[in-house]
Amino acid sequence: MKILITGAKGFVGRNLCATLHNIQDGKDRRFPELTIDAIYEYDIDSTPEELDNYCRDCNFVFNLAGVNRPKDQSEFMQGNFGFASTLLDTLKKHGNRCPVMLSSSQQASLTGRFGNSEYGRSKKAGEDLFFRYEQEFLQAKHEESAKSAQSAESAALTPRVLIYRFPNLFGKWCRPNYNSAVATFCHNIAHDLPITVNDPSVELELLYIDDLVDEMIACLQGKEHRCEFDGLEVIPIPSGGLGASHSPLGGLGAFCYCPTTHKATLGEIVDLIHQFAEQPKTLMIPEIPANSFAKKLYSTYLSYLPKEKVAFPLKMNVDERGSFTELVHTLNAGQVSINISKPGITKGQHWHHTKFEQFIVVKGHGLIQMRNMNPSSDSQRSPSGGSGAEVIEFEVSGDKIEAVHMLPGYTHNIINLSDTEDLVTVMYCNEIFDPNHPDTFYEPV
Repeated sequence: MKILITGAKGFVGRNLCATLHNIQDGKDRRFPELTIDAIYEYDIDSTPEELDNYCRDCNFVFNLAGVNRPKDQSEFMQGNFGFASTLLDTLKKHGNRCPVMLSSSQQASLTGRFGNSEYGRSKKAGEDLFFRYEQEFLQAKHEESAKSAQSAESAALTPRVLIYRFPNLFGKWCRPNYNSAVATFCHNIAHDLPITVNDPSVELELLYIDDLVDEMIACLQGKEHRCEFDGLEVIPIPSGGLGASHSPLGGLGAFCYCPTTHKATLGEIVDLIHQFAEQPKTLMIPEIPANSFAKKLYSTYLSYLPKEKVAFPLKMNVDERGSFTELVHTLNAGQVSINISKPGITKGQHWHHTKFEQFIVVKGHGLIQMRNMNPSSDSQRSPSGGSGAEVIEFEVSGDKIEAVHMLPGYTHNIINLSDTEDLVTVMYCNEIFDPNHPDTFYEPV
């Protein structure tokens, strides 16, 4: 497959091209059935000759080119409608009836707050142009079918047109202070610059760039999601339910959509980004469930960090025995720390009622010991028959990394067995240390 991307240097174009190149080079192996022979990247600095060659040779077109922030309002129509006309005319010139995707916008609905949008009108004009383009070939197909019994040949006359009305987009590589509030918030907060939020209660529908790109790959495979619109509301069309009812003039299934979007108010977005910005101080990783808006926004925020904020210091608690440093805190799953023990040093010698830990030695040679604080437990009686609880021992090494549970109700320690080498242990604890309720009691093993 040979793919043409117009607007290849824009936000969506760069992300889409990166994924297509990864698939082409065998680095992204999620789509083994997809073979990409060429990726034609067209942008404002490309030549008309390049566009002509690409339109002659391509098997699929992603038309992402457009104007968002012109100096003059008239440039909306020229950039969004005018170029679309040039693109489709060039495809027709070469008789190329490959599938064509159009990047449109919610503003093309011309409803609600978008009712008087010049940008929306230019996008709507582009949509109508694409619908007419499909309709031309549909009409030709009907005429050809009437003359010939070879329906398969006549069906090939109709290109597949895929029109997406994207909501607000966000993700890495999105230009700040341009046309994305999320990009502006992330960039400015990351760089300690002021932001302006006139109405924190305004709700946005947001589409993450990776979800958009996944839908674009689905287009290549003929698996796009079809819909119609009621104003801004998406009305999904069940897969396989189009058939003859698909109207290229803007009816059932005429539009496409990305099935995964998120809704959040401006206030919620800004609050989350401020939480992310505080993480180097608090060590707190916010809740970021799989596929959640928070997870995607956090990745987006991090992509805007300046060099001086990429690395940040951690507080090392150092004494003659070594050091202990907290690395990460979480809201509901405790914390992770790193412990360094000098040669011959024993650390720990305490137990907990409810708190539990995992010790993972990643460097050095050590011994972990545990003893049940309830010596009457039958399972923990000393092998010699005495009344004291058995001491459980685990010899650990960075050469064979394993995790060892520190059990509630067991006093425990960790001993550096080396005479020369530090013992480095990653420690997970199920709760963040609370000095008002430490649940830690001194007791030698």
